[in-house]
Amino acid sequence: MSASPSTAVLQDAANWYLDLQEAPTNSELRASHHGWLAADATHRQAWARLEKLQGKLAIVPAGLAQPALSSASHKRRASIKLLGLLLMTGGVSGLAWQSTTFSNLRADQRTAAGERRSVRLDDGSTLQLNSATALNIDYSKKLREISLLQGEVLVQTAADQQARPLVVHTEQGSIRALGTRFLVRRENNLTQVRVLQHAVEVRTEQNLTPLRVNAGQQLWFGAGKTLALEPLESHADAWINGMLIVSDWPLPRFIAELARYRSGVLRCDPALSKLRISGAFQLADSDAILDNLSTTLGVKIQRLSRYWVSVGPV
Repeated sequence: MSASPSTAVLQDAANWYLDLQEAPTNSELRASHHGWLAADATHRQAWARLEKLQGKLAIVPAGLAQPALSSASHKRRASIKLLGLLLMTGGVSGLAWQSTTFSNLRADQRTAAGERRSVRLDDGSTLQLNSATALNIDYSKKLREISLLQGEVLVQTAADQQARPLVVHTEQGSIRALGTRFLVRRENNLTQVRVLQHAVEVRTEQNLTPLRVNAGQQLWFGAGKTLALEPLESHADAWINGMLIVSDWPLPRFIAELARYRSGVLRCDPALSKLRISGAFQLADSDAILDNLSTTLGVKIQRLSRYWVSVGPV
């Protein structure tokens, strides 16, 4: 029986991951990585575990897949977090390491990357869960509460016979429905609310005075800050029908949005920020979208593996 990867080897895999994230087009670095993989079977096992973590579980925490790591200490923290995930998914017991990721896996409702789901609640309200979403539901005698742990949800409220308010909670605050249809999304320690019908009231820990967001408006808010109300972007709920519809988006923004619907890592070189894209895209086949981009925009699609794709200049 072959040996399992040691903690040191798993740490090496985590460090390779972060190095390649910083410089995905560096041919010398990729060659060194291939040499490391070829040197020992446990290296390949560790890398396979990392790819399984990315691709099958889709639970690499936000922040580890940043285009660049701002400092050596940031890189070390990210490396430790990733090592913890690798150890936990490998069945190592007794590790004193906590992650909200695994709370998400135990959520009342959750979807994997690329999956969408509709949930009908006891009061007749419906939830549409977008890709890689996790949430908990708690209906009591006084409140109807939904806690969004990760991802995005569309809430369609129904009249409640007990007249209980419906409130969506995130780490950054709460959104109270006012007989409405709205989207709530968590991203990078911020919450976004987009109102499709009627209105909602937003409260944060820093500002308990409710801020009303009406139909046709959207708002980002987070710890210590609430951004200005903005007009709602068109086709904000197109994902319900498996579509991504954009108008004059910078390519890196488009790629970041597309990445939400794939397992693993998909990133775009910031040097492509001047390229703009518009159109309607079927989310069911993101690889076809990427291949089309290489033809229409003349960019290079580099696949280090099925779960690790970079978009860069030719």
